[in-house]
Amino acid sequence: MRICVFGAGAIGGYMAVRLANTGQDVSVVARGPHLAAIRENGLRLRIGGAEEVAKIAATDDAAELGPQDYLVITLKAHSVPPVADKLTPLIGPETTVVTAMNGVPYWYFHGLDGWEGRRVEAVDPGGAVSRALPPAQALGCVVYPACEVDEPGVIRHVDGDRFTLGEPDGSKSERATALGEAMRKAGFKAPVKPRIRDEIWVKLWGNLAFNPLSALTGETLDVLATQDDLRSVARAMMVEGQAVGEALGTRFAIDVDRRIEGAAGVGAHKTSMLQDLERGRPMEIDALVTAVSELGRITDTATPTIDLVLALVKARGRTAGCYER
Repeated sequence: MRICVFGAGAIGGYMAVRLANTGQDVSVVARGPHLAAIRENGLRLRIGGAEEVAKIAATDDAAELGPQDYLVITLKAHSVPPVADKLTPLIGPETTVVTAMNGVPYWYFHGLDGWEGRRVEAVDPGGAVSRALPPAQALGCVVYPACEVDEPGVIRHVDGDRFTLGEPDGSKSERATALGEAMRKAGFKAPVKPRIRDEIWVKLWGNLAFNPLSALTGETLDVLATQDDLRSVARAMMVEGQAVGEALGTRFAIDVDRRIEGAAGVGAHKTSMLQDLERGRPMEIDALVTAVSELGRITDTATPTIDLVLALVKARGRTAGCYER
């Protein structure tokens, strides 16, 4: 199968190397020094004390690659609207668009009984993303591994190997099954789940609270999840988020306190939003927080704590030059 990874950074690079080294026809769209290094030395993955190298087609112009069987998007959600039109050369009528991104996906309402036809403005401003990436061709993907880009062209695997897949309409499709099998052959855990939004919410639940609170306080996960005053704020946000999810039909398999304990168990980890703030990079506020606030309004579900923290983290991001909306 022809697979293009658009945004071959940490997670995308990890996927690309492993899939290419099991014989799949993999290409990547990258840019700058990262692209130059991939072209010269291949894409390198440091994992388990060893290094794997994949010689794969790499370009900064998607038109050179043409339509794919699978387009895997591993950009952060806020990076997609500005480049949505650049993805269209990769998409044919049979292309599956795999959204390997955190937060509420642009296709959230597609195939959701009672909510079809709505749009999440926070991640699909003006419908720019859904026009370029037809929701009917989307396949959900929840990303659990942690990876880093050590240097241009070099990815380091930190932890995890699970990518949960699922159709927006809950079906167990041939395209999802085929991709899951290809990913398992590449060494990943890739279950296909009938209720992909439940999986999305379990990860989003923690990101919704801990990411903005870490950016506001500078604290790591262990502190946010165990210090009483901070934990109470995180818990309030998560309770509100659960109410929003349940209003949309989501089933939460664990309770809020167990989810917080799971975060505490990660230890002194800086969230991705705090890391982006410290490095002066755009912060992933809209897909993780703004979208949940928007879904609260759509479902007439009160989100006062989420809205308060959202206003504060947006202001923090604007002051730091890491958020523009």
